[in-house]
Amino acid sequence: MVENQRTLKESIKFTGVGLHTGETVNLEICPAPVNHGYKFQRVDLEGQPIIKADVDLVIGTERGTTLEANGARVYTTEHVLAALYGMKVDNALIKVDAPEIPIMDGSAILFINEIERVGFEEQDAVREYFELTDNIPWEDVEKGIEFLAIPDKEYRVTVMVDYKSPLLGTQHANIYKIEDFKNEIAHCRTFVFLRELEMLAQNNLIKGGDLDNAVVLVDREDVKQEDLDRLAKLLGKEELKVQYNGIGVLNSSKLRVENEPARHKLLDIIGDLALVGKPIKAHILAARPGHYGNVRFAKILKDQIKKQEKEGRKFDLTKDPVYDINDIEKMLPHRYPFLLVDKVLEIGPEHVIGVKNVTMNEPFFTGHFPGNPVMPGVLQVEAMAQVGGIFALNSVEEPEKYSTYFLKIDECKFKRKVIPGDTLVIELVQTAPIRRGLVNMKGTAYVNGQVASEATMLAQIVKEK
Repeated sequence: MVENQRTLKESIKFTGVGLHTGETVNLEICPAPVNHGYKFQRVDLEGQPIIKADVDLVIGTERGTTLEANGARVYTTEHVLAALYGMKVDNALIKVDAPEIPIMDGSAILFINEIERVGFEEQDAVREYFELTDNIPWEDVEKGIEFLAIPDKEYRVTVMVDYKSPLLGTQHANIYKIEDFKNEIAHCRTFVFLRELEMLAQNNLIKGGDLDNAVVLVDREDVKQEDLDRLAKLLGKEELKVQYNGIGVLNSSKLRVENEPARHKLLDIIGDLALVGKPIKAHILAARPGHYGNVRFAKILKDQIKKQEKEGRKFDLTKDPVYDINDIEKMLPHRYPFLLVDKVLEIGPEHVIGVKNVTMNEPFFTGHFPGNPVMPGVLQVEAMAQVGGIFALNSVEEPEKYSTYFLKIDECKFKRKVIPGDTLVIELVQTAPIRRGLVNMKGTAYVNGQVASEATMLAQIVKEK
């Protein structure tokens, strides 16, 4: 079913600290118009520059993903982007008055709670997915990172992390669809290893870090209390202790789920791949990921989007039709010269794909642009309507006793000429459940995989006496 884009019903505000800068940050996520996508705005700088959430603008991936444009930077973008993407918010303007997004509790759940509180505003534009058509592998042998994207009807992510530690071992996490993100992934916090903590603190790299916004993992059992006391002094804490429950953690920050580190890595992937610029339908498999690998793979996916758009939509015209011309004549009342569907390739609960072979023998070419034959746009729309009629009648018993009448055609666009020799492949997708015999559909006609025309349609199924 076709989905519309959506934004927030109203703005939401947060105040927190930047994990690495330690600066107090005010952040506001605002509704945005259709096709806006995600954009950051540094309201503390002259001119309030905009930074688009685009993988091509990434300038750093050290312990977070950093974007730069128009002379401005924004650090640690991944958690807020994961929250918006995971809640299927397509358009948002993220205003921030400091260089870094606030770390909050180290996860995405506080952002999501506020998103849910204000709710969503459905917008008058279709959400356009990137639907992967080919397997896309990538690896960095030196760093031990592997990614693989596989075509899928959902956005599915599977993660494996390996810390090469006898205490931590290998962890896995996955979601089967993006709707699982809120409950399965969003609450999982960022983490750091105890062995890294002292170096980060000495180099002022976690000025805003605290045991309330990050999990400190301890991957060995021989930690000395004197080392913990020295670290406590460095961090300004009274006392540090290690608690072991399978995996060791510092002080009271026990894991929210056993595989919280792996789930947080999945959260980061969702946030970083949001920089691709489109919602994704594919299965992403990642081994030993991090921001560096996430961003590298996001660039590969963005290149794949461009490649698929250039190649156009692919259809298998060689497979046996669901309905041939004889079947179609039993369903539709149209006859030559006004029957504009030759066969139906696919039909399902929410879509139908039909074919019209355009030849020089079409009677309309006699008077329409003689010497320069072009299929009239109105007849392309009629062909769409007939394919839509087949879809509508397929939902009733004894379809020969019914007729389909179109009540409304909107948003009609023509993007290329259709000429003799072209094969017009027409796809209709249901955009709302059928109620009282009313069928809402989005129609697109393709030639060689490229869009020739498109329209939205409303039809009514009527039983004839």
